[in-house]
Amino acid sequence: MTGDRHEWPELPPYEEWRATCDTLHAHTQLLGKLCVALAPPEPQLQHAALQLTARGFETRPVPAPDGSGAMVVCLDLHMHDAIVEHTDGRTARLPLTPHRPVAEVTKEVVAAVAEMGGRVHINMRPQEVPWDVPLDRDYEHHTYDPGQVSAYFAAATRAALVLAEFRAPYRGRSSPVNAWWGSFDLAVSLFSGRPADPPSDDFIMRNAGNAQQIELGWWPGDARYPRAAFFGFAAPAPDSFATARLSPPARWETDLGEYILDWDDVASAPDPHERAVEFGRSVFQHGCISCNWDQLLADSGRGVPPPVQ
Repeated sequence: MTGDRHEWPELPPYEEWRATCDTLHAHTQLLGKLCVALAPPEPQLQHAALQLTARGFETRPVPAPDGSGAMVVCLDLHMHDAIVEHTDGRTARLPLTPHRPVAEVTKEVVAAVAEMGGRVHINMRPQEVPWDVPLDRDYEHHTYDPGQVSAYFAAATRAALVLAEFRAPYRGRSSPVNAWWGSFDLAVSLFSGRPADPPSDDFIMRNAGNAQQIELGWWPGDARYPRAAFFGFAAPAPDSFATARLSPPARWETDLGEYILDWDDVASAPDPHERAVEFGRSVFQHGCISCNWDQLLADSGRGVPPPVQ
């Protein structure tokens, strides 16, 4: 891939790299659970999210369990290592390849955290995935193809840049570009400032769904929808939300409750980045109208007024 942002990488269908995808997903679950255990709680569970950086998935700096400083845990998708770093300069690198089981990586990362910053207790049971074997006993997920991971990372980077540009002009409260380790997607949420009734009483929904929001995201595919795609939705939203004609044309997936624009349809456009941003802003404007958002907030999502003058 060159530096030309018009050229986007190809990403194989989910089924072709499912074994590696699921292993990588499981590794991100460990990082997310460390955030849950160590980071100060934030509204909509924002403290639990990871970030996608120039080297891979990272936690934000979290307090060391023993109070000695801060720590960051990273999945380096260039060198294919798990990294534990302390602000005092200590670093541990733990290889993800060749084909090491999730259980081995999990135990070594937790041990490195304990050695540098004190013992941490986390819930090892994975969340929002089809399997339920605890991370420290998961020997099933061990496939890790560096070439497939690199292709994923290149695509995810393009998607993250789209989400960042979509979010940039909005003048209300918004999330950063989050990497969610439960659903294994990248997403940004724009909030209206109004509370909302959560769609269910389970822990995630009653905390993540208690504010009115419009979300744009991207994921590499899963068993429900085995293709990489951008997605957008509003929550809560009226039934009429599913009837929009968006630009560029996108389809409503009833089972997912989201508008979908496939990666291949974006990547084949003359300017894929602009096409994806256009999709996000179209979903946002439709959501603002359908859900009766403040007009000044709706305008700001289009850059009116511009964020910098």
